[in-house]
Amino acid sequence: MESWNDYSAYLAKYLDQILTVKEPSRLYEPVRYILNLGGKRLRPVLTLMAADFFSDDYRKAINAALAIELFHNFSLIHDDIMDNAPLRRGKETVHEKWDVNTGILSGDVMLILAYQLFEVYEPSLFRELAELFSKTAIEVCEGQQYDVDFETRNDVTISEYLKMIDYKTAVLMGAAMKMGAIVARVSDSCKESIYQFGRNLGIAFQMQDDYLDVFGNPETFGKQQGGDIVANKKTFLYLTALKKCSKNEADMLRKLFSENPKDPSEKITVVKTIFETSGATDATLSEIENYTQKANAVLNNINLSEEKKTKLREFGEGLMNRTV
Repeated sequence: MESWNDYSAYLAKYLDQILTVKEPSRLYEPVRYILNLGGKRLRPVLTLMAADFFSDDYRKAINAALAIELFHNFSLIHDDIMDNAPLRRGKETVHEKWDVNTGILSGDVMLILAYQLFEVYEPSLFRELAELFSKTAIEVCEGQQYDVDFETRNDVTISEYLKMIDYKTAVLMGAAMKMGAIVARVSDSCKESIYQFGRNLGIAFQMQDDYLDVFGNPETFGKQQGGDIVANKKTFLYLTALKKCSKNEADMLRKLFSENPKDPSEKITVVKTIFETSGATDATLSEIENYTQKANAVLNNINLSEEKKTKLREFGEGLMNRTV
């Protein structure tokens, strides 16, 4: 088993090789730009980690890992355009640095490059990886559409929110781990179990992301603080606060989440206060822990040594205690 830094270093080495800017440079420069913004590179590392844990050789999963990273960043470019977000990882978003049309086209080419990376695998592996990738990509798009739809709906339920983040975020984390297992040629039951481990962690991860959007430090988190509040996103925090707060506060929340003020600072302050006083903040942190434990429970069904299972549990716990 290698360390997180080993996986990251190996990934960076090969990522640099596919980041050559060619003509037309305006198409490829934004690709290099967003991939060089850094970030945790969580998803591709999960692919390498799964391959390593199951086969002790993560190197053969590098193309699958790179495909996951390209797809994830493609989705971020388009998400930032849809959200009109000014910052990504503390830097200008692609559409701000260039323009919207460039962002759309550069994102498109990243998606195509991601598929191209599977071509190194033999036909049976190529097919299995491509089928999972296509299914996951469609679900991510569906999740993003749910997210957009929820911004103008006042009747979103917590179960609908959970489905949205499952599709928008969690399925990609599950797929990242399953791809490593596919390349390692493990049993179908192990593939499915590691997929469910990643998927449950993904739900916890997105809820943590929503929490940090409101209560995190923008200098370390790398995003505009309160961005979800500004965009009127119906997160677990918001939906739980509606259920827990007084009628007057609930009416105020609904009103605030139907407005788009030029200066949103007061809106953010009021909403944060209601989140905290209603108990929504504590309830969100409790639910993050709940999904982390669901992920850990799945490990009982996976044919791995206790040492490796412990490593996976520690990884999940560390992910949920992050500030970035």
